[in-house]
Amino acid sequence: MEKNILLCGVGGQGTVLASKLIASAAMGMGEVVHSAETIGMAQRGGSVTSHVRIGEKAFSPLIPGGKADVLIAFEPAEAVRNLRYLSKSATVIVNRIPVQPVTESLGESHYDGEQMVAYLQEKCARVVVVDAAGLCEQIGSAKFFNVAILGVAVGTGATGLDRDIVLREIESRVPARFADPNREAFLAGIRLAEQESTNDK
Repeated sequence: MEKNILLCGVGGQGTVLASKLIASAAMGMGEVVHSAETIGMAQRGGSVTSHVRIGEKAFSPLIPGGKADVLIAFEPAEAVRNLRYLSKSATVIVNRIPVQPVTESLGESHYDGEQMVAYLQEKCARVVVVDAAGLCEQIGSAKFFNVAILGVAVGTGATGLDRDIVLREIESRVPARFADPNREAFLAGIRLAEQESTNDK
């Protein structure tokens, strides 16, 4: 399997954990994996980008421009910021709900993410929009959204990852007391992706 998967968001959203779960699941499938993170003042809500490259053709951990097969975006503006990495046939999984920067809360621009989502839908081959609020309501907490959106990505089939192996990695890597809610979050994401696929037919 040859896959380039890019994850992006802001500090505190769990982007890095999601990327580590992808990498470990791919290794569990016997694949060669390279990964790297770029983190800009993450603890203050800065940009976080994780590169995961799967397959023997990847000789560098960073995805070249125009080569990403999948973008998993925890925040719509961050998705737009990383469009240069996407191939023409890439699948984008994007959270509809924005994270308001401090500068937005002080101004009057009223950033709500909708323009960013519309732009992605115009520019990208396949966009799956995830309503974080609705999905987190299903799982009972916003804490597990990173695992839920990973479930959406796996459920689309775009990542090429085996869902059972990903689930095994989730259960082995999170603290035991959080295993059940993380499992439920992942499966909720899978169900959402399957529902989206049915609606597209």
